[in-house]
Amino acid sequence: MSNSDPLIVGITGATGAALGVETLRACRDLGVPAHLVITETGLRALTLETDLGFDDVKALAAQTYPNKDVGAAVASGSFKARGMIIAPCSIKTLSGIAGSFSHNLMIRAADVCLKERRPVVLMVRETPLHKGHLSLMSRAADLGCHIMPPMPAFYTKPQSIDDMVRHIVGRALDLMSIEHDRVDRWQG
Repeated sequence: MSNSDPLIVGITGATGAALGVETLRACRDLGVPAHLVITETGLRALTLETDLGFDDVKALAAQTYPNKDVGAAVASGSFKARGMIIAPCSIKTLSGIAGSFSHNLMIRAADVCLKERRPVVLMVRETPLHKGHLSLMSRAADLGCHIMPPMPAFYTKPQSIDDMVRHIVGRALDLMSIEHDRVDRWQG
């Protein structure tokens, strides 16, 4: 797969909007076209947690789609995407994906990637977790999703939150087979 193949990036209303923003920045820097879907609550979290607005993240994406547009290009299996990263992924979105309840574009795009056997990475952002959350993650994994709660790695001796966010996003890019240098690799 080449870097010209688009990656669908989803940002939901769970805390951690910086993860989605960094995914978009990484795509831009690596020449990977990012097709963005952001939920209404994702936009709210973005403005609460960062100094960015919709126009800022829209500028990082090659294409942006309204979450209510279930007829958008990324809603079809004929749209050739390399996969999807949802960063952060809310429990509500996880629930929709685990139940194949495609009532919005975010969930529909993930469902399409799964049916086409394309990778889907869910950076589930919730803690603590109860058994219902764990069951949903298990169901999503059974469907083919990579469940990737955004856990920081400390062996890299991060100096900032930005360092941790870059490393987490780099590991998600690894799951998409996107070549990058955003991760300090473990050398043993």
